[in-house]
Amino acid sequence: MTIETLVQEDVMEGGAAIAEDRRTIQWGPVLAGAFAAGAMSFILVGFGVAIGLGVSSASPTWRDASAALALLSGLYLIIQAIVSFGFGGYIAGRTTRPAPALTTIEDDGERRDGLHGLTSWALAVLIGAALLAILGAAALDRSPMRSGAGNVTSAEPLLSYELDKLFRAPRRPPNTDMREARAEAGRILMMSSSHSGVSTDDRTYLVQQVAAATGLAAPDSERRVDAMIAEAHTAINRARRNSIIVAFSVAAAALIGAAVAWGAAVAGGRHRDGEPLPNWMASSNRFHRSPRAMPVP
Repeated sequence: MTIETLVQEDVMEGGAAIAEDRRTIQWGPVLAGAFAAGAMSFILVGFGVAIGLGVSSASPTWRDASAALALLSGLYLIIQAIVSFGFGGYIAGRTTRPAPALTTIEDDGERRDGLHGLTSWALAVLIGAALLAILGAAALDRSPMRSGAGNVTSAEPLLSYELDKLFRAPRRPPNTDMREARAEAGRILMMSSSHSGVSTDDRTYLVQQVAAATGLAAPDSERRVDAMIAEAHTAINRARRNSIIVAFSVAAAALIGAAVAWGAAVAGGRHRDGEPLPNWMASSNRFHRSPRAMPVP
């Protein structure tokens, strides 16, 4: 009776240890997969920037880029996410310790490897978001709006070229401070993208400011102001379009990357165990060292 009790206790403890091992996340493979995904993403994004596939740019010439180039850049962002998260997920699944031999669910090992790939994907996304936040905060600290100049508007980076053309003058007294006038004009031009547009009073005031700053006649100032309002409206719409493409591409890349990381981790776990890939990944079995045996009719 004592021997049977000890055997039963050992079996129960062993089963509990196996169940606990199945539920435990191994952080070593997760970190390895996340770092591998981040490194591959950095390399692919670098190649994309080198060949001109950037989803956004601070250069004024980027606003003249076609919608096809913006869409192609967003597609490349999604493709690099598929490759990067697939690479990281495969490493996470391949380096995870095999599931215990005693399993109660047939696909328990597949689910376990997939969860490691998904956790690796989540960690890589969080690391990337943290780096972007740090870079954005550093860029904001170096921007003119944080340099102590209270009369600098947020329209200056976006509409700097339009403001230059608006107050362009062949002759101007030296040491003329145009920051306050540019800031006020920038806020007025930003209204061009609103539903109501630039009001008549704001347009008249802007014409007066341009005439006083440049010495142009009233008709010439009116034509310049009207042209700059139209150009500002176009520039803001293009910037809004690029922002939408960036946001959609990032969201789509992240969601698709989660599915790819899961599947790649499952494939890595199957290759680790020397087993063929699941049926829903059967088309990739030709890459395995031991091809899957086909049934004989």
